[in-house]
Amino acid sequence: MDKEIEVLYIDDEINNLLSFKANFRLSCIVHIAQSTVEAEEVLRLNPNIRIIFCDHMMPNELGINFLERIKVDFPAPIRILLTAYANMEILIDSINKGNIYRFIRKPWENEDILSAIIEANKFYLATSLLEKKNQELEQAYRELDKFAYSVSHDLRDPLVGISSAISLAKEFDNLEEIYDILDLMNNSVLKLDAYIDSLKDYYLLRRGELKLEEIDLKLLATNIENYYKIYTSTNVLDFQISVHQNSKFKCDKAVIELILHNLISNSIKYQQKNEPNKKVILDINVENGLCKIVIKDNGIGIPDEHKQNVFKLFFRATSQMQGSGLGLYNVKNALVKLNGDIKLESILNVGTTFTITIPSK
Repeated sequence: MDKEIEVLYIDDEINNLLSFKANFRLSCIVHIAQSTVEAEEVLRLNPNIRIIFCDHMMPNELGINFLERIKVDFPAPIRILLTAYANMEILIDSINKGNIYRFIRKPWENEDILSAIIEANKFYLATSLLEKKNQELEQAYRELDKFAYSVSHDLRDPLVGISSAISLAKEFDNLEEIYDILDLMNNSVLKLDAYIDSLKDYYLLRRGELKLEEIDLKLLATNIENYYKIYTSTNVLDFQISVHQNSKFKCDKAVIELILHNLISNSIKYQQKNEPNKKVILDINVENGLCKIVIKDNGIGIPDEHKQNVFKLFFRATSQMQGSGLGLYNVKNALVKLNGDIKLESILNVGTTFTITIPSK
């Protein structure tokens, strides 16, 4: 038997309590209580209790009533009723009122108690897994609702912009004015393309398997620097990169690139417009199989009230630039997939720092 199973036995007779603890202390972790009031305190202090054995004839509160009453505050433990006065009425009441899993006669036999613990623990694990799956399903439904709204909204906006620009262009004969309209259309197309990229990343993280390989982070950083070179030069932005790799690092290169591109593009996108010395710093350090990545900027920062929400699906903390609301959500999910961690520090109108740690696979 799993010795980590925690059991609570409630009985007003001290000899029964001591006998129960003596008989089963080697099989599981046993907690005892001589009253239902004491039992509630034990449950509060020991949230990992999986099974409750309760005598029906307690002096101040019947066992059935107690087990029914605690369902709200302590729904997880499996409840088992013990009584020397068993009859069909008590049995029916225990099932209907207290959701009792099992009914054991007193005086109990050790074999009956051990059998009850084993079966109740199996039921506890099954119901716990089911509850976890239900929570995951509810989360998936909530994300699906947000996803459906975002797709209809964020895909339609650029298309409406293009359609409007085409209608407007038909009214102009001046080539310069038509070029202005084409610029508007191009912006809509770029916005649509960026959103589709975010959806691709979302799908990769939700469905894809990790493809592990040894990564040369200096080479990866060089590729990133080249990718942003034109953008950083035209926007007068200082992009500083430093890489120190003292050990091998094995991970999914595509997922690492997804994380870096999302965070770096945000750092570039959300710069302060009037800041003359715009700056983004990328520092990568690999030592003893642990990769630490720091991305720091002197941009607009994130307000304190938004810091807890920036990693949520489709959340946008600012209207300075139109984003998909998927970027940081994808980053968080990527790090979950990699067993990594991310910390956020940000001061409004001063800048933002993301610190990421990822273990080698």
